[in-house]
Amino acid sequence: MRIIFAGTPDFAAKALEELQKAGFDIVLTLTQPDRPAGRGMKMQASPVKILAQQYDIPLLQPETLKSSDIQAQLATFKPDVMIVAAYGLLLPEAVLRIPRHGCINIHASLLPRWRGAAPIQRALLEGDTETGISIMQMDQGLDTGAVLLKRSLPIEPHDTTATLHDKLADLGGKCIVEALILLDQGRLISTPQNEADACYAAKIRKIEAEIDWTRDAAYIDRMIRTFDPHPGAFTHLQGNTIKLWQARIVSHVNHNNSHQAGKIITVDPDGIVVACGRDALSIDILQKAGGKKLTAAQFLAGHPLHPGESFHKATQDNQGASET
Repeated sequence: MRIIFAGTPDFAAKALEELQKAGFDIVLTLTQPDRPAGRGMKMQASPVKILAQQYDIPLLQPETLKSSDIQAQLATFKPDVMIVAAYGLLLPEAVLRIPRHGCINIHASLLPRWRGAAPIQRALLEGDTETGISIMQMDQGLDTGAVLLKRSLPIEPHDTTATLHDKLADLGGKCIVEALILLDQGRLISTPQNEADACYAAKIRKIEAEIDWTRDAAYIDRMIRTFDPHPGAFTHLQGNTIKLWQARIVSHVNHNNSHQAGKIITVDPDGIVVACGRDALSIDILQKAGGKKLTAAQFLAGHPLHPGESFHKATQDNQGASET
């Protein structure tokens, strides 16, 4: 089976590696052009490009797939199937028609739930108890094609976007290998998605990561885990932006709103307990803008805090400035 593989980040590289290890004939890899990244903004190759070069797989990095020239070039490889994983470019209908078995996508959700750009983050933020991988036949819609194979895994209480990403990348690699074996055997079953169950995972916006302390502690805990590693859940204190990286729910503290949301209830090296709209959070790892991630004990050693001080949204800083 002749395969074109299209993908860009680590999630896709894991699938490419699993296909290579399984002995599939990958005749071409597509990935995004090199981009500037890091503090020095140096041009960096994608994880998929690095892996393709390691395995000496032919590589193309087109800016778009809409060009008739690139479409003709893809057709010369006579692919049986194209595998797509977090590629980052739209596939025109002409490209979808090139492979004999069409184009198959590795999607990090249990479709039709969480179609779109940020399925891992949305499942975690909304409190889903499970997620998974859907192997999907691509069509012109946004993750609307028939599901060919689906495998689930639980979302654990301490999972972050980073840990879920890695679990799903591993699962995605296993699933695409399984799906291609079934396809080769003629045993891959196509199941249309139920549109009534569909929901969309919109791209994450940085403003969503600003903590509203009037929300309950369970939701804010999910926020902290959802926005790890990017962009980091943040709040404000003493005129500084503070990112929160790890916290624990403290049940039955502020259960009846006896403390104002955002107010520090207790200060301890083991954690800074902050009132939420319901219950409280013990903040265990936090980071001041421009600084390093610190445990509560390390943070308090250089930034003393006291009960009664409050974490809050940026608008309160702005209001304070206008009143002075």
